[in-house]
Amino acid sequence: MRRIRVIGIGTGNPEHLTLQAVRALEAVEAVFVLDKGAGKADLLRIRREICERFIPKPYRFVEAQDPERDREPADYAAAVEAWHAARAALYEALIEREVGEGACGAILVWGDPSLYDSTLRILERIVARGRLALSYDVVPGITSVQALAAGHRIALNRIGGPVHITTGRALADGPPPRADSTVVMLDGDPRFDHLDPDLTIYWGAYLGMPEEILRTGRLGDVGAEIRRVRAEARARHGWIMDTYLLRAPETGPETD
Repeated sequence: MRRIRVIGIGTGNPEHLTLQAVRALEAVEAVFVLDKGAGKADLLRIRREICERFIPKPYRFVEAQDPERDREPADYAAAVEAWHAARAALYEALIEREVGEGACGAILVWGDPSLYDSTLRILERIVARGRLALSYDVVPGITSVQALAAGHRIALNRIGGPVHITTGRALADGPPPRADSTVVMLDGDPRFDHLDPDLTIYWGAYLGMPEEILRTGRLGDVGAEIRRVRAEARARHGWIMDTYLLRAPETGPETD
């Protein structure tokens, strides 16, 4: 049976790797990476640096072009389904070719494999097809959510308060009712004009990297600046990964 280690590598700093992740890398014979194009070459470079630093024996760094994805689909669920199917077919062919029976390969996942990442769903598809005898496990990593909180030196939650994690797409109608702290991920074009301007925002881009950018303040005061800084950074680097926390204004203790 072939084995795949799905390894969370943090948000851009090689020192985000846990000792468990380092030990997992020491056993792999092939590392699979999907190339997202020249504009995101940094993401490929960082994965190479991690492998060169932490894999002590000969290994194969297997690159493949990531299947195209419709970023503005009429049917979002159908578009994601098609993209996952294409990725599953690609990974299945690569694993069959590069990982022999009884051998071990790895997929390096930005952040953590269990939070808004498709890799585990892709591997589930491959196993369900039944063509390859394949097992896999997960090595957790530092998420952008953790790196955001660390960068701003805050706790995600208030005392006894909940934390809601969602996506930019799901935030179109605003935070859920009675939300206290809302973390927003995968927001390709953050727009804040439909949100309460009295929310506090903690925003971060390139978290954990030398290029890290942090901004915080009352949303009505800093929202436009964040959009400007984000656009400038994206133009400068050719890509951007960012995350933000929205926090409701504090209210005083309830009285009868």
